[in-house]
Amino acid sequence: MYIISKLKKKGVVIVKKKTTGERLLTLGTMIIIFIIWFMITKLGLADQKLVPSPKSVWAAFVDIMQNGYKNYTLLEHLGSSMNRLISAFFSAIIIAIPLGLASGYSSKLRALLEPIIEFYRPLPPLAYYTLLVLWLGIENKSKIALLFLACFAPIYISCVSAVIKVKEDYVNSAYTVGANKVQIFIYVIFPACLPDIFIGLRTALGVAYTTLVSAEMVAANSGIGWMVLDASRYLRSDIIFVGIIIMGITGILLDKSIQFIENKVVPWKGRE
Repeated sequence: MYIISKLKKKGVVIVKKKTTGERLLTLGTMIIIFIIWFMITKLGLADQKLVPSPKSVWAAFVDIMQNGYKNYTLLEHLGSSMNRLISAFFSAIIIAIPLGLASGYSSKLRALLEPIIEFYRPLPPLAYYTLLVLWLGIENKSKIALLFLACFAPIYISCVSAVIKVKEDYVNSAYTVGANKVQIFIYVIFPACLPDIFIGLRTALGVAYTTLVSAEMVAANSGIGWMVLDASRYLRSDIIFVGIIIMGITGILLDKSIQFIENKVVPWKGRE
């Protein structure tokens, strides 16, 4: 894991790894949260139906791992959710990045697409999910389409913003050495946009994950989000906690995967 420490040393922003002390602070925070959770349930400060004990959550996890939940194993529930999420995420990447970069490069294209993006972006997912179900059916197509729309806007906006704020000095310098527009885009604009593109990807993934539960609310019988919703109908807070913890962990792992790729693709990020 990386943090950016802005040290005024020769005008360079230095990116360094998280120190041992900072790792211990992170671990300490997690331990404190677990202790508070344990003490609340141990002392009976909260109803077990609302806040299950760590022991009951672990027992629910083991039971679901061994016996599954509603005819599906835990891995099948997780696989269904990841299939919907990753399919929508990569579809958004393929379409939103080229459109966003082109819109940043062309004010006319930006004027054409921005009203559409800005109109649907603030809408709650459930506001138009019913329409997607009517148009695409109740199977995975409507769910993937909902997640695609959730991913598309953050990626598109980050790409447009990245192109707009590329320094003109970089472009003019490329022109002076004889570069054409295609070469400028490939060798100047696109590399300069990569840090913002990865920020957009991380934001889009987070938004899509929060939308996943909405996507699995209608006519689904599998998925981590569906499992949490179904368990809530029967006040199975232990299963709800299992689902939330799994979603949190997988969300962190997916985000770390993007960060890992970013560190390999954009090694100059964080330097001035």
